[in-house]
Amino acid sequence: MTYCSNCKNCDITCPSGVAVSTLNLLAKNEYYKTHGRSLRDWLLSHGEDMAKMGSTTAALTNWGMANRLSRVILKKIGITDKLPLPPYAGKTFRQQFKSLRQHASSEKVILYPGCFINYNDPQIGLDFVAVMQANGFEVVLPEALECCGSPLVVNGFFDEAQTKAENNIRRLGQWVEKGYPIITCCTSCGLMLKQEYQELFSIKGNKEVAANLYDAGEFLMEQYDQGRLNTEFKPLAGRYLYHAPCHLRAQGIGRPSLKLTGLLPGLDVTDADTGCCGVAGNYGFKADKYEVAMAIGSALFDKINNSGFNAVLSDCGTCRLQINQATGVTTQHPITLVRQAYGL
Repeated sequence: MTYCSNCKNCDITCPSGVAVSTLNLLAKNEYYKTHGRSLRDWLLSHGEDMAKMGSTTAALTNWGMANRLSRVILKKIGITDKLPLPPYAGKTFRQQFKSLRQHASSEKVILYPGCFINYNDPQIGLDFVAVMQANGFEVVLPEALECCGSPLVVNGFFDEAQTKAENNIRRLGQWVEKGYPIITCCTSCGLMLKQEYQELFSIKGNKEVAANLYDAGEFLMEQYDQGRLNTEFKPLAGRYLYHAPCHLRAQGIGRPSLKLTGLLPGLDVTDADTGCCGVAGNYGFKADKYEVAMAIGSALFDKINNSGFNAVLSDCGTCRLQINQATGVTTQHPITLVRQAYGL
């Protein structure tokens, strides 16, 4: 069970549709009720709590995390020193969002930012807002949303994950009742909110939120299919490899971001189609799982190293970290390219 990374590939390939990964998560939860959890697992599972503290002094925290002594200490408690911890942004996405001046619109979308975009890569959130504005939507960022709970459930912290899930469903449900779609730019958050909440927890409003939740690429391609997407794109240039995260493929919605970037003139975007990158959220950060993660992702890394692409596109933050660390190639979220094509 401890080798399960919750990558969902067992679910994807099971011909009978059995949610094997969910059975693993439930079994892990039972196991940890009597066996306890390590400090390593607690730290990796509570990234939001760490970010709330660390992001207030981002520059100092980032220096501390990258410091050789700190890396030695982290390795002693079981966190690999070979995969850099994601640095915190100087200002969170929420802080920057408050200063944005959007064009008001009766058509609104609700953004669930997730921890990675809020604390580590707020530019993706800013790019998303710009793209939505270019399509006539006003973005709403609800207060008091919490971590989706994905890092918690993989290490058996079910009670805490359920508490966060109940809060998120309650707050997002208020917007669903008003008829507004909920969008996320993180495929792991999307899978948790759309599917895993229903598989793991019995929470009133689960199904209604799931039915109104979209991946960013999925929502924009739906607009395109309805003839509503702003397609006044400026030509770009470059050859990109697109990596579909496992938590996107598990949603069964295809590769909407691959189709979306395929609409951008001047770009050559190719589907990597080589499976999992190996990192699987916090799995690849565990010292005893790092080599396993690298072996899982080796086919993808070989394809990138032998391809000559300018950059790799992926909708998942930790996938991008893993790919960049393993290959040295620049990684981007697809929404960033869409913003650039709008000339914003």
